[in-house]
Amino acid sequence: GGLRPRPGQEVSVKALGALEDGDLVERDPRLTFVPGHGDVVQALELGVPTMELGEVSLFLAAPLYGYGHPGRQRRCVRREPDVPPEAPLLFEVTLLEVRDDPDPQWLSPAARLRLGAQKRERGNFHFARGDFAAALRSYRLALRSLDGPGATPPGPQEEEELREQRVKCLNNCAAAELRLQRPGAALASCEAALRLSPDNGKALLRRGKLLAEQGRDEEAALVLRRALQLDPASKVRARRAASGLVHPGPRAAA
Repeated sequence: GGLRPRPGQEVSVKALGALEDGDLVERDPRLTFVPGHGDVVQALELGVPTMELGEVSLFLAAPLYGYGHPGRQRRCVRREPDVPPEAPLLFEVTLLEVRDDPDPQWLSPAARLRLGAQKRERGNFHFARGDFAAALRSYRLALRSLDGPGATPPGPQEEEELREQRVKCLNNCAAAELRLQRPGAALASCEAALRLSPDNGKALLRRGKLLAEQGRDEEAALVLRRALQLDPASKVRARRAASGLVHPGPRAAA
């Protein structure tokens, strides 16, 4: 009968995670996330919404609901120990706070940039593990954080940073959509990125490839020539030239 998180609400928990031998691999005194957004392992995504405020719970997570087959490799010396592949985990979780998820439209530009970066980094985490649907969800959540007017108008530098982050997220969306075999959606993401940054090399190259796959060779050649003009040293140069759509031409001076 106590207060439990409702769908879409943000929670803060104290979380400890251990391997079967007792080694701690997770230690976070205040982990904040929205269940369903893919920001934490599924054991917490699914378990925390069943808890009441102030409750302490133990979750024994099969590998599928932890770090699965890839495990988790430490990237810096300050991180907790690695999680081996196919390792079950035991979590001790305390539900500290439940609140409505803040609307990004009411956040400051700096807060929107931080939130967008967090969501994009989580998307990169999912992408590296081959979970492209989860990656796409995180990239779209990042865009939701970065889009819109916000609580206060951004300054010139913040506006440029917001634009750059949107372009990165849209390029990442296109990459995930291609892995999910959604070429139409990937093309739309590329074109959205190019509306923000017409000379973005990644978006140009990917759009050119997608146009070529649709048989729109003349459009593809124009796009790919533009991409090669902007980055003649691109490793994709030879591949595109070999396709017959783009002739390499002379290298530009460095």
